[in-house]
Amino acid sequence: MSDESATTTESSKTPEANREAQLREALKRCPPETIVAALAFEETKDPSLVPTVVMGIVERFLDPEVVDKLKSGDDSVRFMEELGMDSLTMFEAVMLVEEALDISIKTEELAGLRTVGDMKSFIAAKVSGEQIESSSTFYPLEEVAAAMPQQDPFMFLQSAEIWKERATGVYEISGNEDFLAGHFKNDPVFPASILLEALGQLGVLHFLKTVGLDRSENDFSIFLTGTDGVRCHRVCRPGEKLELAIDLKRRRDPMMVYSGKITVGGEKAAVAEEISLVFVDKKEAEKKAEEKAEAEPKETEQ
Repeated sequence: MSDESATTTESSKTPEANREAQLREALKRCPPETIVAALAFEETKDPSLVPTVVMGIVERFLDPEVVDKLKSGDDSVRFMEELGMDSLTMFEAVMLVEEALDISIKTEELAGLRTVGDMKSFIAAKVSGEQIESSSTFYPLEEVAAAMPQQDPFMFLQSAEIWKERATGVYEISGNEDFLAGHFKNDPVFPASILLEALGQLGVLHFLKTVGLDRSENDFSIFLTGTDGVRCHRVCRPGEKLELAIDLKRRRDPMMVYSGKITVGGEKAAVAEEISLVFVDKKEAEKKAEEKAEAEPKETEQ
């Protein structure tokens, strides 16, 4: 076939055929189901196909030894820390997502995409035209300590990332925690009660940061009032990193209720269906106590 004939044949293809050829070429190193989902999305715009496309593209950029972690279905898996994707690789993956789903993503929007769940939610919102949740804010140890009422040696949160209705955090068990000397002797195990305490502390930080309270004001307290649906799935030991995650289930002042989970290396360690915290305004509490004290003598006289 002459060059002229080849050009004529190529130009005679329909736009749909050209688009299919482009998608197949762009996604040729992705899993087969990724191409199938991308072609189906091109035709139907069905948002339920988006996660398959996005995860298939991410998989294309991963080393084989971490693919199973991506396929675990855990949305808290982090791109850089757990999947080994650097910023350049993330940029390449996002460019391919743009091409596959025919959307546009601003470079500055990538800063908040730290986990698999972030990517899924962000792309799904882009595709559907929904308002995208504001990006998260990362807090290193120094900022966590400055905000929290709990302090060393009873603070079990070394860094955190806060969204409007959820938060993630990290605590690495050093083995130097005082209570490990007796829990248990010659066999240190991180107590299940402290696992719940760590989740509660993440809830406290989430509340403080989303409401905008400053610990330095020292005119309030937050207490853990109860937990429900608690299950521990594995023992946690020194040297392991606890990966904490909470979601705000409901809030009715002065109470906040979260669900939470802890994983270690992608393996489930503990879950809590509900973690209840109560906020106490000290000035308001003192005022009510004074009013009650003033009313009591009158009641006695009657």
